[in-house]
Amino acid sequence: MTEAPAPFGGRGIVYFGNDWFAENRTSSHHIAARLARRAPLLYVSSPGLRAPQASGRDLRRLLRKLAASLKPPERIADGLWHCTVPQLPFRRLPGVDALNRLFGGWAVRRALRKAGIARRISWFVVPHPGFLAGRLGEDYCVYYCIDDYAAHPGVDAARIGHRDAELAARADLVFVAPPTLVEAKRLLNANTEFSPHGVDVELFARAADPAAPVADGARNLARPVIGYFGSLHAWIDFELVAWLARQRPQWSFLLVGHVAAEPGELARLPNVHLTGAQPYASLPSWAKAFDAAIIPYRLNRQVANANPLKLREYLATGKPVVSVRNAEIERFAGLVRIVDTREAFLAALEEAVAEDDPAAARARQAAVADQTWDRRVDAIVARVEAGLGRCPPAPSSD
Repeated sequence: MTEAPAPFGGRGIVYFGNDWFAENRTSSHHIAARLARRAPLLYVSSPGLRAPQASGRDLRRLLRKLAASLKPPERIADGLWHCTVPQLPFRRLPGVDALNRLFGGWAVRRALRKAGIARRISWFVVPHPGFLAGRLGEDYCVYYCIDDYAAHPGVDAARIGHRDAELAARADLVFVAPPTLVEAKRLLNANTEFSPHGVDVELFARAADPAAPVADGARNLARPVIGYFGSLHAWIDFELVAWLARQRPQWSFLLVGHVAAEPGELARLPNVHLTGAQPYASLPSWAKAFDAAIIPYRLNRQVANANPLKLREYLATGKPVVSVRNAEIERFAGLVRIVDTREAFLAALEEAVAEDDPAAARARQAAVADQTWDRRVDAIVARVEAGLGRCPPAPSSD
């Protein structure tokens, strides 16, 4: 029997994503892990999207990242290597961009040699290291845009927006997860495709398994339980959740995730339970306690252009979902209760916790059953291989 040809013509991948060890698992992690099963992959954690504040915590974090960048890459799984290449975030200072290019290029090439990746594809999931695109001797460059990065809190919006547009124009192929950003990217690069998020269907379906346990921290909560999992960052409408909790003091509000912003009154309300970061694989055991799941985002530019990963994860649990409105969520309007005001959010939650409809739960799960990460990556790989077939190899930079 003839062996199937190696994916990407035997090339490896140098993959620039957010922190591999971050508390919250993102599409950056899900896609990289699956690509590494097909081709050698060097995952480059790329801090530096947000400029540090003049605080001891931020300065210590910057020093830790700089120290990590001097270490050789670490093999963390079969076919998967990891290194950290931070950038000095003080980009307005003369010479900082040039220093970042020189140091970043040197550090990545050193890590690629250690990982044994000679011929390569560059793959960017964050825009700020995009100045390395085309400078690493790669045969092909992919930009997988998963967010409106310039709208993130605390970033230099003009500079990140410029980097984002520059990388989109330079890449050989652009995938875009938020539907609202597709046309803008297509104006910059005709080779742009909509690529929505996937979901770990089998994992989150465990929340509907009668035999699966409930997480210890959720077993004795007063019912109904209104649940959320994910990072509790500045884009979460803490005031909305606090208002809901005050309106229904007999309900439990269970918020599972790293608290990355000041939660204000939420931390003081007796019926609000903040668990902190929990292992990704444990999320179904927390979701099993939910009577309804919520997406309580602030209505700003970042949220308008978001593709919430947790939307498909919630649907895969079968739980009722109540959410604020954005373009991607509206694609599931028949399965999600979408609201525009606080009062409507509360009314929708009343309906959701009263729901006793196994058919509705099955419909939610069925809607995402074929949207697994494996299928998403299959489609992405096929598209990249088609593009590679039309591109001559680049000369080696080593």
